[in-house]
Amino acid sequence: MAMVFADQMEAINVLKVLKLCIIHDLGEAIHGDIPAIHQDQNLDKTKRERDDLKSLTKSLPISLREEILSLWEEYERGQTPEAKSVKALDKLETIIQHNQGANPEDFNYAFNLSYGKKHTDATALFKKLRVLIDEETKCHALKSRQLPN
Repeated sequence: MAMVFADQMEAINVLKVLKLCIIHDLGEAIHGDIPAIHQDQNLDKTKRERDDLKSLTKSLPISLREEILSLWEEYERGQTPEAKSVKALDKLETIIQHNQGANPEDFNYAFNLSYGKKHTDATALFKKLRVLIDEETKCHALKSRQLPN
């Protein structure tokens, strides 16, 4: 998604965005990701991911290890335009997976309608994408009777 929309994201360093995308997921490489619906309940997610990333990078040269950890911290803080973009894309991609994946019958599609809003409302591009993705979510929620007609 970062590559597809790179030309529409204003004032960002695309290489940095791509690095942030990869490094963000690298923090989940050992223990996996926590499902979006359960992330608020897991208070040690950040610490575990940081520790896992340190473990994965311990054999790298110090300068490279520090760059990777610095980029991961930048993503976690979510304050630079690049980190904000990656956070928004991560939330949008999660919702798309929820909408298009093989989910259990009781899957809570209504959860998607508020998930990550503070990140996806950050720019006009992400708001526009969110509207399109929310329409798909609403269709699933209606089919599963989670929203009134």
